Amino acid sequence: MKLNYITFGDGQPLIVLHGLFGSLDNWYSLSKAFAKTFKVVAVDLRNHGKSPHSIIFNYQVMAEDVLELLDELKLTEASLLGHSMGGKVAMQFASAYSSRMHSLVVVDIAPRRYEASHSEIIHAMLSLDLSSYRTRKEVDAALAKSIKDQSVRQLLLKNVGRDNSGIFFWKFGLEEIAKNYDEVNREITFLSKVEKPTLFIRGGKSNYITDDDISEIKTLFSRVEIATILKSGHWVHADAPDEFSSVVLDFLRRN
Repeated sequence: MKLNYITFGDGQPLIVLHGLFGSLDNWYSLSKAFAKTFKVVAVDLRNHGKSPHSIIFNYQVMAEDVLELLDELKLTEASLLGHSMGGKVAMQFASAYSSRMHSLVVVDIAPRRYEASHSEIIHAMLSLDLSSYRTRKEVDAALAKSIKDQSVRQLLLKNVGRDNSGIFFWKFGLEEIAKNYDEVNREITFLSKVEKPTLFIRGGKSNYITDDDISEIKTLFSRVEIATILKSGHWVHADAPDEFSSVVLDFLRRN
């Protein structure tokens, strides 16, 4: 699948992969900051942003999408940075296409299976008839009945668009994501140990990467570093952008 992407800067290529319900827009500011040193390619994964929708939605096909993008850009290899779901895509790519990867940054996600913690959010979105609302404020109020966290609602509202008739619609493939939500939560199966330089970044206020996960990560990645950004939650890059950027750039410049 041909993915939507934006490039910034010049130098060694760095592919940036967002999380579930996100898009490259969430990484725009940090992509521009990284572009002072690297050629940054910020990507919309399938069923997200402006990329095509598909009922086939799993980590293997998403890794294949990234491989197709590298071929399109004529890149023999690239560093990958992925947050949450994007981090799992990056890990799948590292396992399947290690010869095309220079180094890897995984943000607040482990390779294990996760519980279905977003089921209520998906149900809340599916229950809305967006065409019946006239303003984003109305959509926000409707979502607030089920989704109390305003930051989560704001992330979702960034994915509400209007068609030429002024009718609201979800930019991401909500039906496709809902039908494949179990695939989003599944573990990554590694064919062999990842030998490329790897950095895992976890949020100090997040429980997505536990101490037990770190023990498992160290068995799967031979050249791995772990960094914790203490004052951040799961959206590490949004909660502490300056510290996050510093940690990422230090790692990439050394590797």
